[in-house]
Amino acid sequence: MNKHTLKYGALFISIMAMLTMLFDVGFYQDAKTLKVLNYSYFIYLLGIIVFIPIKYIVDFKDYPKLRIWINELVLWGFYNYLLVTIPFGELSNGAANYKIWLFIAITTSLVREFSGMRLNWRYKHANPAAIFIFSFALLVVAGTVMLMLPRASYSGISFIDALFTSTSAVCVTGLIVVDTGSCFTVFGQSIILVLIQLGGIGIMTFTSFFAYFFMGGVSYQNLVLVGNLTNENKIAEVIGTLKKILFFTFFVELIGVVLIYINIRYLSGYEQSETLFFSVFHAISAFCNAGFSTLADSFYDINFRFNYFLHVTIALLFIVGGLGFPVIINLFSWLKHWFINHLHPLHKHRKTIHQAHVFSLNTRLVLYTTLILLIVGTVMFFLLEYNNTLAEHKGLGKFITAFFCAATPRTAGFNTVDTSAIYIPTAMFIILLMWIGASPASTGGGIKTSTIALAILNIASLARGKQKVELNRRQIPETSIRRSFAFMFLALLIIGLVIIILLKSEPDKNATDLMFEVFSAFSTVGLSRGITGDLSVTGKYIISFTMFIGRVGALTFLSAFIRKSKGKLFQYPSESILIN
Repeated sequence: MNKHTLKYGALFISIMAMLTMLFDVGFYQDAKTLKVLNYSYFIYLLGIIVFIPIKYIVDFKDYPKLRIWINELVLWGFYNYLLVTIPFGELSNGAANYKIWLFIAITTSLVREFSGMRLNWRYKHANPAAIFIFSFALLVVAGTVMLMLPRASYSGISFIDALFTSTSAVCVTGLIVVDTGSCFTVFGQSIILVLIQLGGIGIMTFTSFFAYFFMGGVSYQNLVLVGNLTNENKIAEVIGTLKKILFFTFFVELIGVVLIYINIRYLSGYEQSETLFFSVFHAISAFCNAGFSTLADSFYDINFRFNYFLHVTIALLFIVGGLGFPVIINLFSWLKHWFINHLHPLHKHRKTIHQAHVFSLNTRLVLYTTLILLIVGTVMFFLLEYNNTLAEHKGLGKFITAFFCAATPRTAGFNTVDTSAIYIPTAMFIILLMWIGASPASTGGGIKTSTIALAILNIASLARGKQKVELNRRQIPETSIRRSFAFMFLALLIIGLVIIILLKSEPDKNATDLMFEVFSAFSTVGLSRGITGDLSVTGKYIISFTMFIGRVGALTFLSAFIRKSKGKLFQYPSESILIN
């Protein structure tokens, strides 16, 4: 056995253990097969324990940091503890706690070993855009296979429905062709939840962070790649940005879980475990702007329709998730700066720390645009639907519902009213909000708030006869203006083509409903006028592809297949083109 085989022995065993675990929990087993599987876990766990120290012996120089040794010793001790305490010969389907600990052990081993592989991307063959798209496509395929496992659903699911659901979860859209709560088991819903979490943050973000956590470092090529995905221009701060993104995500989701659980813990018909799972599922789905719900009618369900505290909690979760991680990180910097200068116990005995432009221009633009869209959207929905879908709500509840319905089209996808019953003018306004979407580098989709803001600023600048676009005594780079109009044009072009194709493949559907569906799919919103489940097989494939393009970005998708041109050392003479 050569050195290379010994080094990756634990990875091979972890992969085999994970496949065995999926076979165990994904298929119904008889007593004889179950006994074989239970003993195989013992062999896998023993193999992992043996190969971990071997890996260090054959390649000691790759693990110089003390933190790595501490992490490995803790995990190695954990695996040994499970090996001694779990009664492998007596495991059965009822031994849920043991199976959970085994799953945790196998998952941590697989993630640890996989993260330890130093993958050096060759940009001549695969640029960051291609790798980004490939990671999402791989996740969609894996999700499709897992959702088709017999124990993932109560009565089975077709390939196209599994593909559609997986794509919708990974792309954090929320459009569904089967009811999540009644079609999928807890195992199936857990798969959807994992797909939402990985799709919302990005699988490359997770793998890069764990590579740093377990191996103590990430290759320069991977840092450049992740820097492109997280909009971090400084290579030295990429890992720090990853930490902040993951910490903030899990922290906000945890707060969401607590608030939702407190609100519904006394709801009749729910056991404590069901209430906890409901809280976790909807907190993650809301923050990631996924729009998935275990309720058949989302929060329009009669038991939740008038639960305004829950509506506000969910709305705040997806609004914060839709602001974008750069904005959140910038807000944290501002809070830190303000605390040091105003609330720090020693601030009276120290000089005030001044920092120029604590709020970046991007943060200001995103916050202003988000606030304007929320205010205008709430007022418009309140006025248009006052005597329609808002008629059953009273007083403050009417305003909260209008606020929720104005916020959710910007890629959240939850609904507290009957979307199919809203007036056509309201539907057109919601389409506009869906098209705009959330903010850059967030869990939401659409053309983004900053894009529409730059377009409006550019129009205002041209109307005033100015040569440059300026805001808050700052000049907007020409490249940002060009990208904003490119995003808008590509979005409208793709949406228009998809609508035309769907009108041909779905002749029995209402044109307005199809247009609503396409805008919702491309902007990864998840709202529907009730036609998603009735689409033909062709229509489901088309909407699935639209969701995928909307999530990865049309311009990113093009960049993956078009080689970038090399910079020129000369410039051609300019010549004006007649526009108007």
